[in-house]
Amino acid sequence: MDWLYVLMPISGCTIFWPGLIILGLGVGIIGGFFGMGGAWMVTPGLNILGFPMAFAIGTDVAHMAGKSLISTMRHGKFGNVDYKLGLTMLVGTVIGMEIGAQIVMLLERLGNVDKVVRWLYVVLLICLAWMVFHDIAVRKRKEREAAARGEVLDEKATGIDWASKLHAIKIPPMVHFHQAGIYCSAWLPIFVSFATGVLAGILGIGGGLIRMPCLVYLIGCPTHIAVGTDLFEVAISGLYGAATYTLKGRTELVAALIMLIGAAIGAQIGAVATKYIRGYGIRAAFGAAVIGCLCSVVLKLIQPYFPAYAKMINNVATVVVLGFVISISGYIFVKMVQGAAQEIAENKRQRAN
Repeated sequence: MDWLYVLMPISGCTIFWPGLIILGLGVGIIGGFFGMGGAWMVTPGLNILGFPMAFAIGTDVAHMAGKSLISTMRHGKFGNVDYKLGLTMLVGTVIGMEIGAQIVMLLERLGNVDKVVRWLYVVLLICLAWMVFHDIAVRKRKEREAAARGEVLDEKATGIDWASKLHAIKIPPMVHFHQAGIYCSAWLPIFVSFATGVLAGILGIGGGLIRMPCLVYLIGCPTHIAVGTDLFEVAISGLYGAATYTLKGRTELVAALIMLIGAAIGAQIGAVATKYIRGYGIRAAFGAAVIGCLCSVVLKLIQPYFPAYAKMINNVATVVVLGFVISISGYIFVKMVQGAAQEIAENKRQRAN
């Protein structure tokens, strides 16, 4: 079965190449759907497949940049991108990403990069999972309370409402982002993008894992606008991140190209799916994906403590991360097909009438 493995020329690692294609296709669908590069799954996924963490980070950033450009163009056609908001956030993102990348280089020299990045992933994923499912629980409670009063909850109503409190902080200049329907201080998206940029640089992600929820919960974007706007910024910041990691010699371009084959197809599917699944449907699927990624990272973390079972734990971690990618991308694909079929049937009924 040697033909299933390929030697990476820069890192010197031998990698199971079908795993790269599965990862690229699945994360392409998931990334196009959630509005992010999908690096929160790809970086640990590449690490689990055998890349050292620094190479996993750099390779993923390169793959992410190309895929996000494809997704952004598709979302732009659906009117899901607030370009003004994305450009406003870009300055903070680029500065933050460079600071994060320098921190990774420092940790690599100290020999602590793998452990620190994995634990940071665990903390971040736990916080994100809590935030998403707490939001859904609060929204469900509001729906029950409205039903008890004989009312129907406004479709735009949210569970967690941090954004309105932050909008009340009116530090000039105040900016109106028309596509997102937001009026707030320009410093709010700049500060959010800087903070997420630092984490993105350390974790080797475009920031979508953090920034998409921040756009929804802190800045107040409708979910589908947050998806498209985040992908727009992931594409731009990802190009910068790819350049800085390539110059540092931590990008395996062969692996990035293999993944991009699947990702180019998957990104189109994921972007179209947002036309049929919106709002809390996106948030619930996002929460499930976060939990799946968390499980795989925890397995990788406990592996050194059980040397007798190290190989088995590593195989389980690989199955978990690829299994969740396949399951969630499959769910998104099925929902897209069902939504498209209903739309076609409705159009036929309208023409018949």
